[in-house]
Amino acid sequence: MFDAFEKVSAVIDGINIHAIRGGGGPALLLLHGHPQTHAIWHKVAPVLAQHFTVVAADLRGYGDSGKPAGLPDHSNYAKRRMALDQVELMRTLGFDTFSVLAHDRGARVAARMALDHPAAVEKLVTLDIAPTLAMYEQTSFDFARAYWHWFFLIRPAPFPETLIRADPDQYLRQTMGTRSAGLKPFTQAAYAEYLRCLSDPAAAHGLCEDYRASATIDLEHDRADRAAGRQIRCPFMALWGAEGVIEQCFDPLAEWRRLAPHVVGEALPCGHYVPEEAPEQLLAKVLPFLTAK
Repeated sequence: MFDAFEKVSAVIDGINIHAIRGGGGPALLLLHGHPQTHAIWHKVAPVLAQHFTVVAADLRGYGDSGKPAGLPDHSNYAKRRMALDQVELMRTLGFDTFSVLAHDRGARVAARMALDHPAAVEKLVTLDIAPTLAMYEQTSFDFARAYWHWFFLIRPAPFPETLIRADPDQYLRQTMGTRSAGLKPFTQAAYAEYLRCLSDPAAAHGLCEDYRASATIDLEHDRADRAAGRQIRCPFMALWGAEGVIEQCFDPLAEWRRLAPHVVGEALPCGHYVPEEAPEQLLAKVLPFLTAK
């Protein structure tokens, strides 16, 4: 899927952070979501690499990146820690500043990165999320039913891990395949990569810890930001799927404007997995934004 890209990695915080790199020009970091890997970008990365040095990384706990045992307070899977992983990866690769295009869980990492490392993040694009704190505080029956995994994965270990490890393929089909587009957007090669990575027994724990952190320590960090009036200052575009849960249950631009008054964005004609469902429409929106001076 990434024939013109090379594998790169760095040991950060004692674990390996895996990525691929290709293209040339200004640096652009791509971050994936749950339960996927950097493979989500395979339909758009070759075009982006015509304009940028593209680095598509696996988050800690996912893909071929390290999957450490979660700490009691889940702090080693906090978005603050995961954001620092990626900032340090980019520095190791020679990039002190870069733009970020991120989906789902990776977009939560990217938003934290823009808050914690404003000198590093030049531009930010998030895909199909609203701020984590807003989503938990506004949880409704419709949201809880659609995003059941937000509440399943945060149960104490090893209960959710045990069920995921028992049948990783079924878990992928229940999370990815039951959304608006079904399994149609996922190529055979991409799905096989997601299954390969989730079949690692450590992967179930990594993704559960990601969600456990979001329901605990991440909310503490978000509430502290809100109390201090901290905001995202870099140019920021938020995009989401018109057929997805974010559109149905939240007002994403209004929620983002609490954190980033100058955010721009809109819904695209797709569901949750924007880079695989609507790659052409995504490129048409993000390329002018990311390349503008």
